[in-house]
Amino acid sequence: MILYGTLGCHLCEEAEAILIEALGLTTVQNQVQKVDIAEDEQLSETYGIRIPVLRDIDTGTELHWPFDVSTIRSLYT
Repeated sequence: MILYGTLGCHLCEEAEAILIEALGLTTVQNQVQKVDIAEDEQLSETYGIRIPVLRDIDTGTELHWPFDVSTIRSLYT
């Protein structure tokens, strides 16, 4: 699972907290790959106004903000 966002994005921080709750984790560090879109021009163009975005690596399914605990659970658990 990939969480696209950027530093200083309060919605990205909120999305991370929701993800932790939805998956019953203490941290996303080992379960979710966090990608800062500011470090990649193509990602910035693709996700710039839509972050945070959660992407399933296996299926390519993306959740665009806003999403909640129940949405994450229905797709990823």
